[in-house]
Amino acid sequence: MSKLALFFPGQGSQSIGMMAGFGGNAIIKNTFIEASDILGVDFWAMVTEPNELLNLTQHTQPLMLTAGVATARAYVGADGAQPQVLAGHSLGEYSALVAASALTFADALPLVKYRAEVMQNAVPEGVGAMAAILGLDDDAVRVVCAEAAQGEVLEAVNYNSLGQVVIAGNKAAVERGMELAKAKGAKRAVALAVSVPSHCALMKPAAAQLAEYLKNVKINTPQISVIHNADVVSYDDADRIKDALVRQLHSPVRWVETVQAIYAQGITHVAECGPGKVLASLTKRIVAELPCVALTSSEALLELKSM
Repeated sequence: MSKLALFFPGQGSQSIGMMAGFGGNAIIKNTFIEASDILGVDFWAMVTEPNELLNLTQHTQPLMLTAGVATARAYVGADGAQPQVLAGHSLGEYSALVAASALTFADALPLVKYRAEVMQNAVPEGVGAMAAILGLDDDAVRVVCAEAAQGEVLEAVNYNSLGQVVIAGNKAAVERGMELAKAKGAKRAVALAVSVPSHCALMKPAAAQLAEYLKNVKINTPQISVIHNADVVSYDDADRIKDALVRQLHSPVRWVETVQAIYAQGITHVAECGPGKVLASLTKRIVAELPCVALTSSEALLELKSM
């Protein structure tokens, strides 16, 4: 018997034309209109017309939430099978919580916009950085961070797949870490084009602000299990879910463990709900036996239904 999980990508998968594969799908378009009405920003224009707003964090985070929710709704609208478990990479965790009916879309949109703003404000432009380290194991990357920090913040923050770990912290420390990683045998060390050093200790001030905001956000019992980035477990209790979201800001995204845990639950196939194919690619690298369809078009929705 087949068992399905839905994955939701985070910031970085956005692009102009990213929803074009769905053509005139009314569910997709209406979800974008709903988001635009709630936040007063034309998100549909943002993904269909050339503009400079797409990659601004305060727009990107609600935009990616909208894309993930819209895709999940389109899948349900196509009479797709009920998923057994949900997970999202970083920001994608919020899309997963909306899909699980733990968060309303109307509450999630201003929440992630606020999250983006406090993250951006926590670290002045140019102070923080992130880089992907390719070809070193997790322990080796952690050693690199310890040795290259030199009193600054430098941490392994995204365990994306075996041999692909993202580091984050103070810019100079990240640069030292990139050089040291290459000296220790990394195949590549690639600086990421981001304005915020996510998931490291530099985000603790933002996490404290997010915790205050969350006090006034209603969290319902998830109707589908959501595996959280920080702990690789799911919670039913609202306070524990809020705590997991707060800690996520300054804790590593344990994606390898998340995919492995889902596979261990007997999940037979996965669908990535959102633009791009980042999580589908990572899933293949983490558990080669676990097929993952990237739902980037109407045709992909039909492909998943037939699995």
